Parts: sequence; C-alpha cells; structure tokens
Amino acid sequence: MTGCLQWVKCNPILFTLLLTAETHNPSVGCHYTPLPSGYSPLKRPLAEYIRYGVINLDKPANPSSHEVVAWIKRILRVEKTGHSGTLDPKVTGNLIVCIDRATRLVKSQQGAGKEYVCVARLHSDVPDVAKVARALETLTGAVFQRPPLISAVKRQLRIRTIYESKLLEYDAEKHLVVFWISCEAGTYVRTLCVHLGLILGVGGHMQELRRVRSGIMGEKDNMVTMHDVMDGQWMFDNYRDETYLRRVIMPLEVLLTSYKRLVVKDSAVNAICYGAKLMIPGLLRFENDIENGEEVVLMTTKGEAIALGIAEMTTAVMATCDHGVVAKIKRVVMDRDTYPRKWGLGPTASTKKKLISEGKLSKHGKPNEKTPAEWLRNVVLPTGGDSAVASLAAAPVAEPTVEAAEVKVDITSKKKKVEAEEAPVEGETTEKKKKKKKKEAEGEVAVASENGDGEKSEKKKKKKKDKDAEDAGTPETVSKSEKKKKKDKKKKDADEE
Repeated sequence: MTGCLQWVKCNPILFTLLLTAETHNPSVGCHYTPLPSGYSPLKRPLAEYIRYGVINLDKPANPSSHEVVAWIKRILRVEKTGHSGTLDPKVTGNLIVCIDRATRLVKSQQGAGKEYVCVARLHSDVPDVAKVARALETLTGAVFQRPPLISAVKRQLRIRTIYESKLLEYDAEKHLVVFWISCEAGTYVRTLCVHLGLILGVGGHMQELRRVRSGIMGEKDNMVTMHDVMDGQWMFDNYRDETYLRRVIMPLEVLLTSYKRLVVKDSAVNAICYGAKLMIPGLLRFENDIENGEEVVLMTTKGEAIALGIAEMTTAVMATCDHGVVAKIKRVVMDRDTYPRKWGLGPTASTKKKLISEGKLSKHGKPNEKTPAEWLRNVVLPTGGDSAVASLAAAPVAEPTVEAAEVKVDITSKKKKVEAEEAPVEGETTEKKKKKKKKEAEGEVAVASENGDGEKSEKKKKKKKDKDAEDAGTPETVSKSEKKKKKDKKKKDADEE
C-alpha cells in the first residue's frame, strides 16, 4: 500500500483519482492482509481499462446525443454506453460518455449541476448594457419553466434553480447577448432566453449554446473529439499501441473525486460487491468530516471504486466505535468476484455450518430443540435476548408436533383397518377368480351372439321397410315391384318352353 502511495506522489496524472491525499485520512487500524486481486485504476489491462472507462467528449453540432453515444459504442466495440445528460442536436460541448461498468454512474452524473455559455438574440435594440446585466441577475434563483414547443418531454410547468449568471459580452448593433450560467440539471436555456427578452421588453430567442461543464468534468479536463476516439482505436487495431486509447479514455474514478472516501479491507470487498453493508471490521481508513446520511465512495487500498454508499456513522463515531454499520450500499460499481470471497470463514460461521449439517440448527440457521445450550448462550442470547431462548424452552412449541404425530397414528391405524377388512381369505380368492373367468367367458359369447343377431335383425328390418313401402304405394316402390313381376313372368315362360 505504501509503495502505491509513493507512486501516486511521483505521478501528477493520478492527482485526480481517489488515492489523492489518502495518507492524511485517519485509520481504524492497519492490520489487514493485502490480496493480489485487482489493479490500480491506471494500471488495469486495456480490456478492463475500457470497461471501467469514461470519455469527456466534445459533442459536435447536428447529431443527437444518442447518435454520438451509439457511434462510440460501435467504434470501441463495447456492450454498453451511456451519457451524462442529453444535449439538443444543435448544441455543442461537454458530454460525459460512460462505458460498460461506468454506466452505473450515469444517474449520479445526470443529476449533477451544469454550466453553459449562450448567445441570445434580442428582437430590438437595448442601448443600456447595465439594463441587460440587471435582467440577467433577476433570472437567478428558482425559476418557473415550461419545456419548449418542440421537446421530447411532457410540457409541464417545472421549477429549476439558476445558481449564478454572468454577462460576458453585448453587441448593441447585432442585438446579441453572450452570457454564462451555472444551473441545475434539466434547465432549459432556450426558455431562459425567451424570458430574458420578455424582461427587457423587446423579446428574444436563443441563437447558440455550448455546455462548458457537466458535474465535475469541464472543457479543460481532457476533453476529446470523435476523431480522437476513432484515431485511438485505429492505432490500437493497426499498431497495437495502447497509449492513444488510454489518453482518450479515463478511469471512472475521475468522476468520484468529489465524494468523501472510505477505504475498505481487501477481504471485505467482494461481500460489498454482493450487496453487504460495510461494517466496522471491514473499514481500514476514512476521511474527515463525514456526516450521517452523506453520500460516500467505498474504495480499495489500490484506489479502485467499489460502490457508492450512504454513511451510517460520522467520522467521530467511526474513530471510537468497534462494531456497527459504517455505510449502506447505494450503487455497486465493481464486478462481483473481482476479489475472492472471504465471508463465512470465521469461527462462528464455521460452527454454524457444522450445526446445520448435524441438524442442531434449522437449514436457515435458527435454533431448534437440538441446539446446544452453549450456542444459545453465546450467540442467540446476545442477538435475540432472553425471549429467543425462552420461546425455545416453552412447552407449547413442542405440542403441535405431538398432536400431528397422534393424528398421523390415527390415520395410519384407520388405513390398516380398512385394508384388513378388504383383504380376503386365501380360499375365497381362488373361488372368486374362477367366477370372474366364467363371467368373462359368458360375456364374450354374449357379445358374439349379439353381433350375429344384430346382422339378422338388420336384414329383417330392411324387408319390413320394403313391404311397408309397397303397401304405402309410393311411385318408386311401385315401379320396382312391377319390374320384379315382369322378370318373374319371363323366367316362368322360359321354364315352360
């Protein structure tokens, strides 16, 4: 760890990362075992470096923010990209593009404050520059805004805060006003220009806009263009030269330098990646002036960001307390299993696993009637109090199991009785079998006779139908009967001859 800090001191490029001035932080204790897992942010392998990277991009005019982000995703051949707040197509300037794992910080960056330089055109001449400056001052603080007519969101009235504004230049001949503002995320500068024109009584609209800062990243903080990104990837693809890509892409830790820091032991890192709260035993160092409920960043001894958390203790409590929750997790940044699993290896956890396997604890680790008294005294009493042990010792807890057993006995005895009644004697079974065989044979004969009788009955029915038809005297039947008679006569005549 000391070697890493010395390396930080002699490398000025690292002053923007999380290990800056880390030596001045108070510590809980320096007894921990460093693990070989993980990398210092700027020493990550290139694939990991890109996955945990951000780009401070100078967005060009005309393409939308989503188009630009999609192009970067295709150029760098990565799975996910996100940005720190949409810019209109015609607007240029600062757009923070987050890659893969860094996209988990997009929400925090979108809500960060923004700074713009705007050119507004007034619809008529305002000779007094001081009047323009005063009008800008009136537009600071909380402002009512409705999104412009052409917008992707619902046009509802909303309140946005303008922290500061400054008149940079005024051209009375061309009726152009150039001003700088620092405002809350989601402020419509286009609407602000219309309001400026209304206050001056001449009307106005936005001519041009550029974002000069988004959150912690500004124009002078390693801002690159789309061409720089393409050139960096081309150099790596053709010459295997990583230096250009590493200069274009920065580690995600640069976005977190404004947060208060908590340094975590290597053995506790993976538990936090799985969502566990940071407890006092896992805390190594912490920063001054941390307040309860403040947002903090959890980091490793190598300077990697693990997660964003919310402090549950102040600095004074951390320094004096020997147990308890230090911070709960808000957003995990690091991949799971980057560091090895080190939980469940202590003496209490090992004993608990053994008791569960022996059936002396339930599968969820809760005590039962077989639980040893020593475990109840040392573990259950300190956590659950006397009531936990008293509830175990109480007799009513065991009664339901006895009743259930009695019910089961009654049911099984009834089943046995029914089976005994139904079970026949050996002599009777042979006679019944013979009777069954006889019945089956008789049934087969009956079926066969029924089939024969059925055919005969069908023939009889046909004859009856023919006779009925003859009696009825329908034309068809009459013609048939006449034909038959003629045939019979012919046969008789032939026989006589």
